Amino acid sequence: MIVDTTGASAETSSQDGLGYSGVAASHQMASTDHSRLNYYRQQIFEAANAKNMDPAIIAAIISRETRAGAALAADGTGDHGNGFGLMQVDYRYHTPVGGPYSTEHIKQGTQILIDTINCVQQRHPSWTAEMALKGGISGYNAGCGNVQSYAGMDVDTTGDDYANDVVARAQWLKAHGF
Repeated sequence: MIVDTTGASAETSSQDGLGYSGVAASHQMASTDHSRLNYYRQQIFEAANAKNMDPAIIAAIISRETRAGAALAADGTGDHGNGFGLMQVDYRYHTPVGGPYSTEHIKQGTQILIDTINCVQQRHPSWTAEMALKGGISGYNAGCGNVQSYAGMDVDTTGDDYANDVVARAQWLKAHGF
């Protein structure tokens, strides 16, 4: 809740036809996805408990990656066939486990996030835990090596706003039951 964020870019907010960007746009998109996220609430909370991760962060990634499943093909893929499941585990770098909507899949995506946060902490030992969390969220999308600086961490992420958008969505979701 205390991680700084600028929210969604105009490119990202245009998915929903919003005429604005920033934190308000991220909050609106999280609100739009909220009822679909509630459908996966049990799986999200099980994965969060198993991996010691805030469920709001997991839910926010699911919102951003697949609009809580709404953007997935019938076979559970997305990203032109490169991603799998609610958290879009990338076939090019990982072997997905479980079904696309399963707790097993969400646990795998959450572990990938945790590993990326740890990688960012190792690469930037002077960063606070909050900075490493935000960097790890950025790295979940673009890889740990893309996180060169705190101010520029979202450069070359999808929409150039991935971590900022996910953090803002997580803040809204935390305030609304996740």
